[in-house]
Amino acid sequence: MKKYIVYEDRDILVAYKPAGIATQTARLGQQDMVSELKNYLSGQPQYRGKGEPYLGLVHRLDQPVAGILVFGKTKEAAASLSRQIAEGKLHKYYYAVIYGRPEKEKGTLCDYLYKDGKTNMSRIVAEDFPQAKKARLSYRCVNTLMALEMQEEISLMEIELFTGRHHQIRVQMAHAGMPLLGDSKYGSEEDKEFSRQIGVKNVALCAFRLQFIHPATGKNMKFERMPEEEIFLPFFGSGI
Repeated sequence: MKKYIVYEDRDILVAYKPAGIATQTARLGQQDMVSELKNYLSGQPQYRGKGEPYLGLVHRLDQPVAGILVFGKTKEAAASLSRQIAEGKLHKYYYAVIYGRPEKEKGTLCDYLYKDGKTNMSRIVAEDFPQAKKARLSYRCVNTLMALEMQEEISLMEIELFTGRHHQIRVQMAHAGMPLLGDSKYGSEEDKEFSRQIGVKNVALCAFRLQFIHPATGKNMKFERMPEEEIFLPFFGSGI
């Protein structure tokens, strides 16, 4: 787990969650980041003999999504980070690989989402739909490449998330005609088939940058970590 820790001090812990691992789960025997990080902390000299260490979960990433998460190591730090999220002061940036080429190089998506608890899926609804929540993000196309063997285009998108709704990026991008590769829930049939053919098993989405104010020092903090999943690599120097 230590190799996934990006930064740590007495108040916060910043870690990279690989795709496929849950942020937190109650399922017995299933690996999750919170449990793994608590195990890591328990092994540190300052925590030995003091029971289970505190680790405040303030935001999540879907299990098939990779990226950076920040945790509070004290209740005060976790509360401060939670306030920053509520006030829009914690900034989250993602890389996503979509099927095809976007019609517009950049833009902003603003929709209303409803989460269906029975199916664990969200959908775009009218503003006055019961329990609908506003969802907003901006995107820009970084690059478009041709998957040579398949003769299909794929594009790397940079996304800034302004609200943290359930499956928000996946739902909004798919609705706007930019489905993410590897997304079995919200992708188009063409996208799903192409993802199967090239072996994309997780959603091609990674939270690569996180910016916030340190809960104790007040300093502006910025962390970046490039995606490790194979589907992203062609955009950073390797061919498809």
